[in-house]
Amino acid sequence: MSSSDRPDYVQQNVANWTRANTEYTDASATRAWAQEEITWGVFGKPEVELNALGDVSGLDVVELGCGTAYFSAWLARRGARVVGVDPTPAQLETARRLQRETGIEFPLVEAIGEDVPLPDASSDLVLSEYGASLWADPYRWVPEAARLLRQGGRLVFLTNSTLSVVCMAMDGVGELLVRPQFQLHHKEWPDTHEVEFHLGHGDWIDLLRTTGFDIERLVEVFASPEAETHTFYKYVTADWARKWPVEEIWVARKRV
Repeated sequence: MSSSDRPDYVQQNVANWTRANTEYTDASATRAWAQEEITWGVFGKPEVELNALGDVSGLDVVELGCGTAYFSAWLARRGARVVGVDPTPAQLETARRLQRETGIEFPLVEAIGEDVPLPDASSDLVLSEYGASLWADPYRWVPEAARLLRQGGRLVFLTNSTLSVVCMAMDGVGELLVRPQFQLHHKEWPDTHEVEFHLGHGDWIDLLRTTGFDIERLVEVFASPEAETHTFYKYVTADWARKWPVEEIWVARKRV
Protein backbone atom coordinates (compact mmCIF):
# COMPACT_ATOMS: atom_id res chain seq x y z
CA MET A 1 0.00 0.00 0.00
CA SER A 2 1.44 3.36 -1.04
CA SER A 3 1.53 6.31 1.38
CA SER A 4 -1.18 8.10 -0.60
CA ASP A 5 -3.51 5.10 -0.30
CA ARG A 6 -3.28 4.93 3.47
CA PRO A 7 -6.32 5.87 5.58
CA ASP A 8 -6.51 9.51 6.66
CA TYR A 9 -5.92 8.61 10.31
CA VAL A 10 -2.58 7.00 9.40
CA GLN A 11 -1.40 10.16 7.68
CA GLN A 12 -2.48 12.26 10.68
CA ASN A 13 -0.62 10.00 13.11
CA VAL A 14 2.51 9.83 10.96
CA ALA A 15 2.63 13.63 10.90
CA ASN A 16 2.39 13.75 14.69
CA TRP A 17 5.00 11.07 15.24
CA THR A 18 7.35 12.82 12.82
CA ARG A 19 7.14 15.93 15.01
CA ALA A 20 7.49 13.90 18.19
CA ASN A 21 10.57 12.17 16.82
CA THR A 22 12.27 15.55 16.42
CA GLU A 23 11.16 16.94 19.78
CA TYR A 24 11.61 13.93 22.03
CA THR A 25 11.64 10.43 20.62
CA ASP A 26 15.01 10.48 18.85
CA ALA A 27 16.86 11.35 22.08
CA SER A 28 14.83 8.92 24.22
CA ALA A 29 15.43 6.11 21.72
CA THR A 30 19.16 6.14 22.44
CA ARG A 31 18.46 5.54 26.13
CA ALA A 32 15.91 2.84 25.36
CA TRP A 33 18.23 0.94 23.03
CA ALA A 34 20.94 0.99 25.71
CA GLN A 35 18.58 -0.45 28.33
CA GLU A 36 19.37 -4.03 29.27
CA GLU A 37 16.05 -4.90 30.89
CA ILE A 38 12.78 -5.39 29.01
CA THR A 39 10.11 -3.12 30.47
CA TRP A 40 6.51 -2.36 29.63
CA GLY A 41 4.59 0.87 29.30
CA VAL A 42 4.82 4.40 30.61
CA PHE A 43 6.15 3.40 34.03
CA GLY A 44 8.59 0.75 32.84
CA LYS A 45 7.15 -2.34 34.51
CA PRO A 46 9.82 -5.07 34.26
CA GLU A 47 9.11 -8.08 32.08
CA VAL A 48 10.71 -10.28 34.76
CA GLU A 49 7.77 -9.36 37.01
CA LEU A 50 5.02 -9.67 34.42
CA ASN A 51 6.35 -12.61 32.35
CA ALA A 52 4.17 -11.67 29.37
CA LEU A 53 6.69 -12.79 26.73
CA GLY A 54 8.56 -15.79 28.09
CA ASP A 55 11.62 -17.10 26.24
CA VAL A 56 11.90 -15.51 22.78
CA SER A 57 15.19 -17.09 21.72
CA GLY A 58 14.94 -18.56 18.23
CA LEU A 59 11.48 -17.13 17.53
CA ASP A 60 10.45 -15.27 14.39
CA VAL A 61 8.95 -12.02 15.71
CA VAL A 62 7.11 -9.16 14.00
CA GLU A 63 6.65 -5.90 15.91
CA LEU A 64 3.71 -3.90 14.54
CA GLY A 65 4.20 -0.18 15.05
CA CYS A 66 7.79 -0.51 16.22
CA GLY A 67 8.54 3.25 16.21
CA THR A 68 12.24 3.59 16.92
CA ALA A 69 12.37 -0.21 17.40
CA TYR A 70 13.79 -0.30 20.92
CA PHE A 71 11.52 -3.22 21.85
CA SER A 72 12.62 -5.09 18.74
CA ALA A 73 16.23 -4.44 19.75
CA TRP A 74 15.60 -5.87 23.21
CA LEU A 75 14.18 -9.05 21.64
CA ALA A 76 16.97 -9.32 19.04
CA ARG A 77 19.52 -9.11 21.86
CA ARG A 78 17.80 -12.16 23.37
CA GLY A 79 18.08 -14.27 20.25
CA ALA A 80 14.81 -13.53 18.45
CA ARG A 81 14.70 -13.03 14.68
CA VAL A 82 12.84 -9.74 14.58
CA VAL A 83 11.22 -7.63 11.86
CA GLY A 84 10.14 -4.11 12.85
CA VAL A 85 7.18 -2.59 10.99
CA ASP A 86 6.19 1.09 11.21
CA PRO A 87 4.64 3.74 8.92
CA THR A 88 6.75 6.71 10.09
CA PRO A 89 9.97 7.21 8.07
CA ALA A 90 11.54 9.52 10.68
CA GLN A 91 11.24 6.93 13.42
CA LEU A 92 12.59 4.18 11.21
CA GLU A 93 15.58 6.38 10.37
CA THR A 94 16.25 6.79 14.10
CA ALA A 95 16.08 3.00 14.41
CA ARG A 96 18.56 2.57 11.54
CA ARG A 97 20.96 5.07 13.15
CA LEU A 98 20.86 3.08 16.38
CA GLN A 99 21.37 -0.16 14.51
CA ARG A 100 24.56 1.29 13.05
CA GLU A 101 25.71 2.56 16.44
CA THR A 102 24.95 -0.62 18.39
CA GLY A 103 25.52 -3.32 15.79
CA ILE A 104 22.10 -4.82 16.58
CA GLU A 105 20.61 -5.32 13.13
CA PHE A 106 17.27 -6.64 11.92
CA PRO A 107 14.93 -5.78 9.02
CA LEU A 108 12.83 -2.62 9.23
CA VAL A 109 9.77 -2.31 7.01
CA GLU A 110 7.86 0.90 6.31
CA ALA A 111 4.23 -0.19 6.42
CA ILE A 112 1.06 0.13 8.46
CA GLY A 113 0.00 -2.58 10.90
CA GLU A 114 -3.19 -3.11 8.94
CA ASP A 115 -1.34 -4.10 5.73
CA VAL A 116 2.06 -5.73 6.24
CA PRO A 117 4.12 -6.88 3.23
CA LEU A 118 5.27 -10.12 4.87
CA PRO A 119 4.24 -13.71 4.05
CA ASP A 120 1.40 -15.64 5.67
CA ALA A 121 2.36 -17.80 8.65
CA SER A 122 5.85 -16.30 8.83
CA SER A 123 6.07 -15.52 12.56
CA ASP A 124 5.89 -17.21 15.95
CA LEU A 125 5.15 -14.00 17.84
CA VAL A 126 3.46 -10.76 16.82
CA LEU A 127 4.10 -7.96 19.29
CA SER A 128 2.83 -4.42 19.75
CA GLU A 129 3.67 -2.11 22.65
CA TYR A 130 1.79 1.16 22.09
CA GLY A 131 2.16 0.65 18.36
CA ALA A 132 -0.52 -0.82 16.13
CA SER A 133 -2.25 -1.75 19.38
CA LEU A 134 -3.14 1.93 19.89
CA TRP A 135 -2.76 3.70 16.54
CA ALA A 136 -4.20 1.14 14.10
CA ASP A 137 -7.78 0.01 13.64
CA PRO A 138 -8.06 -3.23 15.65
CA TYR A 139 -10.65 -4.64 13.25
CA ARG A 140 -7.93 -4.51 10.59
CA TRP A 141 -4.64 -5.06 12.41
CA VAL A 142 -5.71 -8.03 14.57
CA PRO A 143 -6.73 -10.09 11.50
CA GLU A 144 -3.42 -9.06 9.91
CA ALA A 145 -1.56 -10.33 12.98
CA ALA A 146 -3.47 -13.61 12.70
CA ARG A 147 -2.43 -13.90 9.05
CA LEU A 148 1.23 -13.40 9.94
CA LEU A 149 1.22 -15.99 12.72
CA ARG A 150 1.81 -19.69 12.41
CA GLN A 151 -0.65 -22.00 14.14
CA GLY A 152 0.11 -21.95 17.84
CA GLY A 153 1.88 -18.59 17.53
CA ARG A 154 1.22 -15.83 20.02
CA LEU A 155 -0.06 -12.28 19.83
CA VAL A 156 1.12 -10.05 22.70
CA PHE A 157 0.13 -6.40 22.83
CA LEU A 158 0.01 -3.55 25.30
CA THR A 159 -2.37 -0.61 25.17
CA ASN A 160 -4.13 1.82 27.49
CA SER A 161 -6.45 0.20 30.00
CA THR A 162 -10.13 0.64 29.32
CA LEU A 163 -10.50 2.36 32.69
CA SER A 164 -7.81 4.93 31.93
CA VAL A 165 -9.43 5.75 28.58
CA VAL A 166 -12.90 6.40 30.00
CA CYS A 167 -11.28 8.59 32.69
CA MET A 168 -9.07 10.49 30.21
CA ALA A 169 -9.92 14.19 29.85
CA MET A 170 -8.04 16.79 27.81
CA ASP A 171 -5.76 17.52 30.78
CA GLY A 172 -5.06 13.88 31.59
CA VAL A 173 -6.44 10.86 33.38
CA GLY A 174 -8.54 11.70 36.42
CA GLU A 175 -10.77 9.97 38.94
CA LEU A 176 -14.07 10.62 37.16
CA LEU A 177 -15.64 8.94 34.15
CA VAL A 178 -15.57 11.49 31.33
CA ARG A 179 -16.62 9.45 28.27
CA PRO A 180 -18.88 6.48 27.63
CA GLN A 181 -17.38 3.06 27.12
CA PHE A 182 -20.09 2.32 24.55
CA GLN A 183 -18.73 2.79 21.02
CA LEU A 184 -15.26 3.59 22.35
CA HIS A 185 -13.57 2.44 19.14
CA HIS A 186 -12.32 5.64 17.42
CA LYS A 187 -10.95 8.68 19.28
CA GLU A 188 -9.45 11.79 17.69
CA TRP A 189 -7.81 14.28 20.05
CA PRO A 190 -8.76 17.83 18.97
CA ASP A 191 -5.52 19.48 20.10
CA THR A 192 -3.15 17.18 18.19
CA HIS A 193 -5.50 15.46 15.72
CA GLU A 194 -3.95 12.16 16.73
CA VAL A 195 -6.30 9.23 16.20
CA GLU A 196 -6.36 6.37 18.69
CA PHE A 197 -8.37 3.15 18.76
CA HIS A 198 -9.73 1.58 21.92
CA LEU A 199 -12.03 -1.31 22.73
CA GLY A 200 -13.72 -2.44 25.91
CA HIS A 201 -12.86 -5.86 27.30
CA GLY A 202 -15.91 -7.56 25.82
CA ASP A 203 -15.14 -6.21 22.35
CA TRP A 204 -11.48 -7.25 22.60
CA ILE A 205 -12.54 -10.77 23.62
CA ASP A 206 -15.05 -11.04 20.77
CA LEU A 207 -12.56 -9.73 18.20
CA LEU A 208 -9.72 -12.00 19.29
CA ARG A 209 -11.89 -15.11 19.42
CA THR A 210 -13.58 -14.52 16.08
CA THR A 211 -10.15 -13.88 14.51
CA GLY A 212 -8.94 -17.31 15.60
CA PHE A 213 -7.25 -16.63 18.93
CA ASP A 214 -7.58 -18.21 22.35
CA ILE A 215 -6.93 -15.68 25.12
CA GLU A 216 -4.31 -16.84 27.61
CA ARG A 217 -3.81 -13.80 29.84
CA LEU A 218 -4.91 -10.26 30.50
CA VAL A 219 -2.20 -8.51 32.52
CA GLU A 220 -3.28 -5.31 34.25
CA VAL A 221 -0.27 -3.02 34.61
CA PHE A 222 0.09 -0.78 37.66
CA ALA A 223 2.90 1.63 38.52
CA SER A 224 5.40 0.44 41.11
CA PRO A 225 5.48 2.11 44.56
CA GLU A 226 8.68 3.97 43.64
CA ALA A 227 7.50 5.11 40.19
CA GLU A 228 7.44 8.82 39.31
CA THR A 229 5.26 10.63 36.80
CA HIS A 230 6.89 10.55 33.36
CA THR A 231 8.52 13.78 32.22
CA PHE A 232 7.08 13.49 28.69
CA TYR A 233 4.01 11.26 28.97
CA LYS A 234 2.35 13.35 31.66
CA TYR A 235 -1.22 12.38 30.80
CA VAL A 236 -1.34 9.99 33.76
CA THR A 237 0.30 10.42 37.15
CA ALA A 238 2.18 7.73 38.98
CA ASP A 239 -0.22 8.15 41.91
CA TRP A 240 -3.21 7.34 39.68
CA ALA A 241 -1.42 4.37 38.15
CA ARG A 242 -0.60 2.93 41.55
CA LYS A 243 -4.31 2.73 42.34
CA TRP A 244 -5.77 1.63 39.00
CA PRO A 245 -4.40 -0.24 35.98
CA VAL A 246 -2.90 2.25 33.52
CA GLU A 247 -2.30 -0.34 30.81
CA GLU A 248 -3.27 -3.84 29.76
CA ILE A 249 -1.21 -6.56 28.14
CA TRP A 250 -3.21 -9.11 26.18
CA VAL A 251 -1.66 -12.52 25.47
CA ALA A 252 -3.46 -14.68 22.91
CA ARG A 253 -2.53 -17.78 20.94
CA LYS A 254 -3.60 -18.63 17.39
CA ARG A 255 -5.70 -21.76 17.42
CA VAL A 256 -4.19 -24.92 15.98
